[in-house]
Amino acid sequence: MKKLYIFAFVYLVLGLVFGVFYREFTVMNGYNGETQLSVMHTHALVLGTLFLCLVLVLHKLFNINKIKGYSIWFIVYNVGFIGLLLTLLIRGMGQVLSWELNGFNHIAGLFHTILGTALIWFFIILGKSLKEEFKLK
Repeated sequence: MKKLYIFAFVYLVLGLVFGVFYREFTVMNGYNGETQLSVMHTHALVLGTLFLCLVLVLHKLFNINKIKGYSIWFIVYNVGFIGLLLTLLIRGMGQVLSWELNGFNHIAGLFHTILGTALIWFFIILGKSLKEEFKLK
């Protein structure tokens, strides 16, 4: 449970830092258009902080950590999520600084796929935990 709290807290700090970075970086470079940097703040706060706080509550209520594969799920989720944040950061900085990022969509897509798979996997783990908790068939 401590690990979930620490990761949620780190993602909270990152989300707040990303919000400040987005504002200051675009102002410093005189950029007024749309950029991926604008969604980093929200992604970090919702998928990082809020989601892991929800997992923490479910961990306490239903012992989801006892389900086979939970530890690997946690690693996969964080790899996908950190990769997602990094691709948003790189693409957003590239948009502001006019970088040519050919083929970068595939890397971003890979991390989105990993994260999406981890989210589906989480619901499977939760379902198994609820089944054990309530002796469902």
